[in-house]
Amino acid sequence: MSFISVLVAAAAGYALGAAWYMTLSRQWIAASGVACDADGKPLNKSVTPFILSGIAMLLVAGMMRHIFGMAGVSGLGAGLVAGLGLGAFVAAPWVMINYAYAGRPRALTMIDGGYAVLGCGIIGAVLGLF
Repeated sequence: MSFISVLVAAAAGYALGAAWYMTLSRQWIAASGVACDADGKPLNKSVTPFILSGIAMLLVAGMMRHIFGMAGVSGLGAGLVAGLGLGAFVAAPWVMINYAYAGRPRALTMIDGGYAVLGCGIIGAVLGLF
């Protein structure tokens, strides 16, 4: 697995996030309580969250590459299953814990936790291919 695999995997995770949150934008905005204008678009027009998301995807893909290398995970299926497992049993529970203590809506936990699972799954699948 090379650095290129990390870049491709991170891009795949980022693209999945774009599709996921575009599809669930209304539900996510309602659950998160983000302030919106009259057209229903968030008031925050900053690019910072997008930049931070890209950096986060690189960090996640890089660490997953390291874990996969140490564990001998290779192949599309093994990468997908390992990624889904990391998302479902590491990332999503962490989201749930934080949101439970903050009193955030269950819908937000499901949306963000679902992305954590699927995002790790797609990153794992891509890394498994390299």
